[in-house]
Amino acid sequence: MKALIIANWKCNPTTQKEAKEIFDAVKKGARTVKDAEIVICPPFLYLPLLKGLTLGAQNIFWEDKGAFTGEISGVMLKDFKVEYVIIGHSERRKYFNETDQVINKKLKIAISANLKPIFCVGETLEEMQGEKKSEVLERQITEGLKNISRENVKNIIIAYEPVWAIGTGQNCSVDQTMSSILLIRKIIFKLYNRELADNIKIIYGGSVNSKNSGEYIKNAGVNGLLVGGASLNAEEFIKIVKSAG
Repeated sequence: MKALIIANWKCNPTTQKEAKEIFDAVKKGARTVKDAEIVICPPFLYLPLLKGLTLGAQNIFWEDKGAFTGEISGVMLKDFKVEYVIIGHSERRKYFNETDQVINKKLKIAISANLKPIFCVGETLEEMQGEKKSEVLERQITEGLKNISRENVKNIIIAYEPVWAIGTGQNCSVDQTMSSILLIRKIIFKLYNRELADNIKIIYGGSVNSKNSGEYIKNAGVNGLLVGGASLNAEEFIKIVKSAG
């Protein structure tokens, strides 16, 4: 199975020119990559400009169309050849007050649009220190996947992103990550079955760089990586992609 390496550009860069430069440099570097699938998730505005690599979106609305000013629907994303969509990122939860119930609706609409959801879960520093990680992950996953069938869950990628590690430079250790991946698989087993728990794709995100990326792929039991800040440096991002081999 190829490692899935996803670039989350967030609200960056600030010009079309920069976006094209980063994308083209990644595309050029990706020509020699055979052991990984690369997905680029730029801001919505740049999606039509970028050709030649798999594209993902950073968000989605829970209806296909209607009087919802400022929103982007799954059918619109599909029309732009988008294949993946990030749902439930901790920044969406924190700054835009997205609840588990909202995330559940977004997962369902993404599946109905034949998009592959990247479903983000993870605990805050306070929750980790309070030994509530298991409780938080179980709640986020159980509520997020509520009334989603076994057949549809197969198409979801779960991204474990400990909130305390995102953009802080304080990455989660390999052992901590492995423990969390096993916990997530245990939760999926309880909700569905052993086969799905063993085969669902789980990736890691949180201060990933080219120095630690290979360790996550080789030793932490993850199926890929969700890369934030480092994905805006094409040279660094390609190093991360190559480490997946």
